[in-house]
Amino acid sequence: MRDLSIDIETFSDVDLASSGVYKYAQGEHFQILLFAYRQDSGPVRVVDVAQGEEIPARILHALSDPMVRKHAFNAQFERVCLSRHVGQWLEPEGWFCTMVHSLYAGLPGQLKQVAKALHLDEQKDPAGVRLIRKFSVPNPRNTLTPGGQTLPASDPDGWEKFKTYCTQDVEVETAIRQALQDCVPSQDVWEEYWTDQAINDRGVRLDLDFINAAETIGSYHWDQSMAEAKRLTGLDNPNSVTQLHDWLDAQGAGLPSLTKKTVAQALKDPDTPAPVKRVLELRQDMSRTSTKKYATMLDCAGQDSRAHGLLQFYGAGRTGRWAGRLIQVQNLPRNHMTGLDQARRIVSSCAPQTVEVLYDVPDTLSQLIRTALIPSDGCEFTVADYSAIEARVIAWLAGETWRLEAFRNGEDIYCTTASRMFGVPVEKHGANSELRQKGKVAELACGYGGSVGALKAMGAMEMGLAEGELKPIVKAWRDSSPAIVNLWWDVDRAAQTAITTSRTVWAGGCTFTKHGNALRVSLPSGRDLYYHQPRIIAGKYGRPVIAFQGMNSMRAWGKQETYGPKLVENITQATARDLLAHALLNLEKAGHRTVMHVHDEVVVETPTGENHADQIVSLMTSPPQWAEGLPLNADAYTCPYYQKD
Repeated sequence: MRDLSIDIETFSDVDLASSGVYKYAQGEHFQILLFAYRQDSGPVRVVDVAQGEEIPARILHALSDPMVRKHAFNAQFERVCLSRHVGQWLEPEGWFCTMVHSLYAGLPGQLKQVAKALHLDEQKDPAGVRLIRKFSVPNPRNTLTPGGQTLPASDPDGWEKFKTYCTQDVEVETAIRQALQDCVPSQDVWEEYWTDQAINDRGVRLDLDFINAAETIGSYHWDQSMAEAKRLTGLDNPNSVTQLHDWLDAQGAGLPSLTKKTVAQALKDPDTPAPVKRVLELRQDMSRTSTKKYATMLDCAGQDSRAHGLLQFYGAGRTGRWAGRLIQVQNLPRNHMTGLDQARRIVSSCAPQTVEVLYDVPDTLSQLIRTALIPSDGCEFTVADYSAIEARVIAWLAGETWRLEAFRNGEDIYCTTASRMFGVPVEKHGANSELRQKGKVAELACGYGGSVGALKAMGAMEMGLAEGELKPIVKAWRDSSPAIVNLWWDVDRAAQTAITTSRTVWAGGCTFTKHGNALRVSLPSGRDLYYHQPRIIAGKYGRPVIAFQGMNSMRAWGKQETYGPKLVENITQATARDLLAHALLNLEKAGHRTVMHVHDEVVVETPTGENHADQIVSLMTSPPQWAEGLPLNADAYTCPYYQKD
């Protein structure tokens, strides 16, 4: 046996969406219902586990044999659930995820969407959703069976259809792999996936006592704020947009909307009546209360008090970067308050009234969210973060020599950029220091073709820049970075030439080729990005742009547009992702316990008092062979709980 294709149907009393698969599989009433499999190219067979059939011994053995390639769509689900079923942990090596394969090929991350995008003969059965809801989800009205499970005997015809549905999913998964056999992830990518799975299996420890106290305090504060808002407005639910709009209109202070920005503007307006201001403050307060994050932590805390499955490999299909799941560690609020230890101790004491007196409760709970993630006993966190990774990568891809030299010399890139832009020396706390801020906002906004709109989005106006300064700043940045500007249009020409002529074209360290009905961009690492059904159309500014099929912001498969600067953004971020993946592999091979990573930052459990920071930084900044000449740098610090340095 070389290949084993698998799909399972399961039941658990734990909610999968809110708790994740690791806790789902720990549910008291968890069980495998159906196990469908295909051995090599043989027929699909289904084992009715729920009704007493047993998975064949040779198949059970194959599950833990790394020499047998196990395939499943979202293989993490099958591997974790089957680990519970067989009573031993199934290691990631040897498991191949068809969802990852689809995302690698630039396709959607859902089985149904992939099958449609590929126009496969085999399609996912839409009736499956109803059957899953019936047999896999607890029925709260059913008190006669453990966990509220609907048994097969209650609907024999439906159960037979469920078995057919499970079988069909194996057929669709197999058809996807066969359709994508010309764009298979390399062995390096699969090793990255296995490392990712090991990190997700390891999970990160949660301080459950602290989390429970924080949630209690947050709920108390919300209740107090709601009670005051009711007293002031006389409304049944002052959190209702409709009710509050009517009340504001009655006060002569109607607002066009109740968005965060509109409310903030009304609070600054001196003409806003005091009672209205207070009600808006309470609304702002209640919307800022951070108990939801704490509740999510409790939902996904496993029997080992750890949160698992927080990172989605290839979650951003366009670049292959990771995405957050459950707690969303990629989107945690920053902490900048002084006295973090003291605030944490006071919150841990779970005295809501004391916290109300001493702190701004929503802001404090928000800043303390990170600290709920803690290391194992006898350990501390070593947190290491790449320095200006995207700025370094784009300079390397473009061959922007002065930038590379600035990075090699350890210069402040914002000062150096401002100096190049304005032709004078700029020091952070010295000569022309006021220009550093302009260099910073330009550096953040202009690297991927951004102009005035991008500067505003990056907060240029809030930084004190005037409207009239924005266009000159864009021009000064572009004039000072000609190699990066050239990179945008070199990449644009290369991509369009590959699409229209089917020739292989090189630009910015990448090769551009027409691969079947897709544009393939081969990165310096050797990994590929795919843009399906590419064609050249007229853009809204008259410039030719590339249209292709991809996932849009609404997570639907449809027409997308791109051009040189946007392609450079994809390439730069994808290359930065490849550097992080290389670092994670290095750390794992060196025996370090990475528990999570956030953007360009890794969080490693290290024995307390042992200084591993230098070694971790060294492993992160040792470039792979394909990144010769790319100056990397990282900073590291230790902490007793997760925090920003």
